[in-house]
Amino acid sequence: MSEDVLEKVRETLVDALGVDDDEVTPEASLIGDLGAESIDFLDISFRLEKAFDIKIPRGDLFPENLANADSGFVEDGKVTASGLDELRTRMPHADIDAFAADPSVSRLSDLFTVGMICKFVEARIG
Repeated sequence: MSEDVLEKVRETLVDALGVDDDEVTPEASLIGDLGAESIDFLDISFRLEKAFDIKIPRGDLFPENLANADSGFVEDGKVTASGLDELRTRMPHADIDAFAADPSVSRLSDLFTVGMICKFVEARIG
């Protein structure tokens, strides 16, 4: 990932979440490490749109209803193989292969990392 993108993403997250810039590393998870809540995702998306002059349709960066019980993508608290395929489709910017080693639903929030945001932005600004 480019340093320019990482730096702008870092500034965006520092402003949106009130964290120190040294906490915003590519590996940091938005929820577990930076304390983001679901309501923060809309603010982060808006700030990224402004910072990079891009449009982020709702659900593109932060897909919703990933663990919906009716979808057939979750069974016994784990994301199924078809669920993993759906994640790969909806979140090509996330490290689904690492998640697949332990696909517990409780770990879904670990997919939302600083690095994931950087990859998403880089794909958008191409």
